[in-house]
Amino acid sequence: MLFPINRPRRLRENETIRRMVRENQLSVDDLIYPLFAINGKDVKNPITSMPGVYQMSVDNIVKEAKEIARLGIPGIILFGIPAYKDEVGSSGYDDNEAVQQSIKAVKDACPELVVVTDVCLCEYTSHGHCGIVKDGRILNDPTLELLAKTALSHARAGADMVAPSDMMDGRVGAIREALDNEGYSQIPIMAYSAKYASAYYGPFREVAESTPQFGDRRSYQMDFGNSDEALLETRLDLEEGADIVMVKPALAYMDIIRRVKDEFKVPVAAYNVSGEYSMVKAAAQNNWIDEKKVVLETLTGMKRAGADIILTYHAKDVASWLKEV
Repeated sequence: MLFPINRPRRLRENETIRRMVRENQLSVDDLIYPLFAINGKDVKNPITSMPGVYQMSVDNIVKEAKEIARLGIPGIILFGIPAYKDEVGSSGYDDNEAVQQSIKAVKDACPELVVVTDVCLCEYTSHGHCGIVKDGRILNDPTLELLAKTALSHARAGADMVAPSDMMDGRVGAIREALDNEGYSQIPIMAYSAKYASAYYGPFREVAESTPQFGDRRSYQMDFGNSDEALLETRLDLEEGADIVMVKPALAYMDIIRRVKDEFKVPVAAYNVSGEYSMVKAAAQNNWIDEKKVVLETLTGMKRAGADIILTYHAKDVASWLKEV
């Protein structure tokens, strides 16, 4: 029936009614906070392009984890800046490295906090690529064994979940088989299933010290013009044993989040990446935007698109803001 009988504004009349009929609600339970572990003691290196983000030694990772748990954020994801790099990324599966030590320390200090680990080689290889390199090519199948070794190293240290981000074909199956064979069948895999070759990753490469030394990652990360391919990649990961699938980046890929959620109806994560974070921070520092309002609107948009989990550097701020509502 037409106006004046139908008046949608009736349900926008005041905040209480608006809350009652709100379709999508951002919650602290949706959040995972990324942390960057480095060797040493009492290290907290600020990242110029990412205000509020640091490379931190294990002792400071634990302090941060306690604060994250206090805020009610359910999980963290750990990335590593190793003491050494080589052609095959062996520091990635070194049980004495920063990520493995951080897992143990965080689980001792905050056993209720879910510790997810990024499984990739780019931070650990001397060439900065996510796989073994031969004659300028990134080799897929030989890389799978090293990714599985990295995931196992994290599992042995006490990780609750592993998240392969390399985009090698077959890596979820290789990791699932390795975990199951070693008695870690209970550990879920959150696969970076639709991970695009994106310009939004720039600031991350500063903090993770993972810029490729030659070429780029377009031979293994997805072309940003593709949409159907994201469904193929997601389907393959699920068939290989992924428990949660991820779309990365998030802001320019809301349509992909929606398509993945509608097609597969499984838990979907979205990574609100470094470039998205840094743009907001830069604009807020110049008083061009209201940071709180923009962040809450953006993350709610990711929820509306279909994300069940959001990995974001804004997580601590968001958790505090939500307590104010």
